Amino acid sequence: MKSITAHRNNHQINQGQFLACHECDLVNHVGPVPEGRSAVCRRCGSVLFSRKPDSLNRSLALTVTGLTLFVIANVYPLLAIKKEGIYQATTLLGGVRALYEGGYGAVALLVLFTTVLFPLCELLVKLHILFPLTLNRRPWKMIPLMHFLEVIRPWGMMEVYMLGILVSVVKLVKMVTVIPGTSLYAFFALIFVVAAGAGTFDSRDLWKRAGEG
Repeated sequence: MKSITAHRNNHQINQGQFLACHECDLVNHVGPVPEGRSAVCRRCGSVLFSRKPDSLNRSLALTVTGLTLFVIANVYPLLAIKKEGIYQATTLLGGVRALYEGGYGAVALLVLFTTVLFPLCELLVKLHILFPLTLNRRPWKMIPLMHFLEVIRPWGMMEVYMLGILVSVVKLVKMVTVIPGTSLYAFFALIFVVAAGAGTFDSRDLWKRAGEG
């Protein structure tokens, strides 16, 4: 990736901002950085931050896609098992309920929050922030919601739940016929869409568009 070195000349001092390098603690003056390029520390060369190209539109498209996949993943059956004429299917929330009824209340709550509620909150908050910005409007309560995003983002662990599902399928397939449901494919796609959304989400660009940068 192309990069520009911070603090080119005295003229930029009046246009940029000061950032401390997270590697060597040197305070750099950073001027305007074009999309797709990075600002690097003038002493150690570490990347201070990168401008992601077309971050707003790409993040919004991935957020809407993620919400669509989230609905599909929670409405349709996740897995079905079939043995000796007995067919039983369950949804994502059905699996949480089965854990609770099986005496694993703490695990059920952990799955509910990390697999359903936190990812849903992340997608809804992103939509609330991104859509008004595409209309050149400042989102309502943007500051606390951006902080909220930073808090809940590490708690979204859909990939861990997916790994647990795959392990269960491998074990069950020796005893019963396991039929993957529509929800499983949607849930799998949702993991990649959320990861891609996190990769395109450029909070620095959003603050700038909101008039705070």
